Amino acid sequence: MRDDETGSYWQQISGRAISGPLSGAQLSLILSDELTFAIWKAEQPEGTVLLPVSRYASEYELKDWDVRMGQRPVVIDFPGSGMTPRDLILGIRLESGSRAFPYARVIQEKLMKDRIGTEPVLLVVGPDGASVRAFRDRIPGLDGEPDFYRLAADSPAVMKDAALMMDSPSGSEWNFQGCAVSGKCKGLCLERIPMLKDYWFDWRNYNPQTTIFGKPGGKTP
Repeated sequence: MRDDETGSYWQQISGRAISGPLSGAQLSLILSDELTFAIWKAEQPEGTVLLPVSRYASEYELKDWDVRMGQRPVVIDFPGSGMTPRDLILGIRLESGSRAFPYARVIQEKLMKDRIGTEPVLLVVGPDGASVRAFRDRIPGLDGEPDFYRLAADSPAVMKDAALMMDSPSGSEWNFQGCAVSGKCKGLCLERIPMLKDYWFDWRNYNPQTTIFGKPGGKTP
């Protein structure tokens, strides 16, 4: 990215200026979601949608952009990791380390508990079976790391307060927003963790010390 004011160039994935008068400056990260429209609309019924600008319609990418991009070759690769360059991953970077979670496996398992360095994390798939959020695996006010279990019968409806999982310490039920909707913990919410959906080669390029969920030792070459 290049800003018009100073002509500095910025890395898209890190938000850091890499050349120009502002070299070394850092943009602030804003927590964001990659959701299906159904979930977003259920959570934000009064939200507005950014529509295309008709006079620039010819310059927009086609709807199958992701399919075509997934077939394009890459200029860098990291053989020996057990991943292909354009494998989709969910990347989390904390002070204690960084970790790549294969997107397909997260979707399959629906609820994934792990640890990044010293931090316990929880990845939760939404009721649409496609959207994913990450949380710190700690319940405010309770000691230790709780175990969460996916409820056996997911509601087919995409609702804001639909319970998706239950914790073992209190038996409370929690929704996709990370908030307890019933039980002893009702009203409490887990802390969200920023997460990036990315191609493996891109994530590995900017996170050389990243580990990979499900790989022996979790290490990369």
